[in-house]
Amino acid sequence: MERLSGLDASFLYLETSSQPLHVCGLVTVDPSAVPGGYGFAQLRARLAERVRGNPVFRRRLHNPLLNLNHPVWVEDEDFDLDRHVHRAEVPAPGGREQLAEVCAGIAGTRLERSRPLWEIHVLEGLADGGVAVLAKMHHASVDGVSGANLLTYLAGLEPDSPAPEPGEPVNAEPPGQLTMLRRSALDVARRPVELARLLPGLVGLVPRWVGRSLQGKGMATPFTAPRTSFNGTITAERAVAFAQVDLDDVKAIKNAFNVTVNDAVLAMCAGALRRYLLERGELPEDPLVATVPVSVQERSEREAGSNRVSAFFASLPTHLAEPAARVFTLAENNRLSKEHHHTIDADMLQDWAQFAAATTFGLAVRAYSAFRLAEKHPVVHNLVISNVPGPPVPIYLLGARVTGLYPLGPVFHGAGLNITVLSQAGKVDIGLLAARELVPDLWHLADAMPDALEELLAARP
Repeated sequence: MERLSGLDASFLYLETSSQPLHVCGLVTVDPSAVPGGYGFAQLRARLAERVRGNPVFRRRLHNPLLNLNHPVWVEDEDFDLDRHVHRAEVPAPGGREQLAEVCAGIAGTRLERSRPLWEIHVLEGLADGGVAVLAKMHHASVDGVSGANLLTYLAGLEPDSPAPEPGEPVNAEPPGQLTMLRRSALDVARRPVELARLLPGLVGLVPRWVGRSLQGKGMATPFTAPRTSFNGTITAERAVAFAQVDLDDVKAIKNAFNVTVNDAVLAMCAGALRRYLLERGELPEDPLVATVPVSVQERSEREAGSNRVSAFFASLPTHLAEPAARVFTLAENNRLSKEHHHTIDADMLQDWAQFAAATTFGLAVRAYSAFRLAEKHPVVHNLVISNVPGPPVPIYLLGARVTGLYPLGPVFHGAGLNITVLSQAGKVDIGLLAARELVPDLWHLADAMPDALEELLAARP
């Protein structure tokens, strides 16, 4: 029996109809390389082989008696691939806008919790003769890194790469209710002891963390972000856009300014956001604040859980007009933020998330939405920006060569914009997902990404 960690389960508890918490990956492919030619039936058959090889695709949630503890993963005895794999035609003329519109509709609907928490949508009818695949998995099951790994698990280095060997079942059948009740009761009984162990560390951390931020020697301070149009209460309506730039250009920025690839990516995003906000006449005088998720898999001492992440707050110097000044300022801010972040225990978020309660979290997020509290308190952060490593070499998804791999992370009340960046095969793919009512012209921001990169290249010393 594998129980969800508190952090994994939190994504279930915080989910509502207006705030679905799954992650998506839009994959564009060239089907001309498929052995024997592309056909949906052949693609489905290849997918079936790979789903059999990984138990993550066949596990579903099972809630314990009285719901005393977090759910567990069990094997879905009634697994049916046709409930998870769907085929759709992109409306004419089959351009990027029509593709993004279909993806936005899929991204705005919740996954059915009685089944394994994933879907794959095969989208045909693209103007260039290509095919797109939108993979959708719940955040309770994957984080950014594991999601990218799972997507590449479906792929191969050659068009005819063989399917992997089948894995072991997660759990052949749910454990007995009394057994689960007993285990849950024991876990609940241990929580006061665990709380007493964790509390001194938190009490000592808070003044040090806040003090360092206020002195300008650490990461940006939450609740100090300027308000923008994408900081409000969200609905289930989504907008999707995407862009692609050359990894060599990003590395050229990195080398010219002696910064990291992540600094260069964030500088590109900052430049695009500045241009977007100027275009709308709402550029704040203060820098934006982005939440940047960080994988702690290498630092973590915990073995359980699909989400092994932490996060830091990054100051984006969108208020600076000079591109070079933005790069240097951002790099120094990131250096301080990372040093500050590393003073925090890698497992702190996961440890405290164990105390997450389904009813409490559910009621809180619904009240937060109903009373539109995101618009009544200072802005915690403006948006989420993630940078996820991808495959460095060309890959083939179910036999078709991948031409683009655009990750799409979730949005939250108060921060209706998510930018996720993934490098693959010499390209940097940028996926943007937003609450439609807060960011109605998302393509303007996507199209500003290559322009912002060109601006940085022109500003090289």
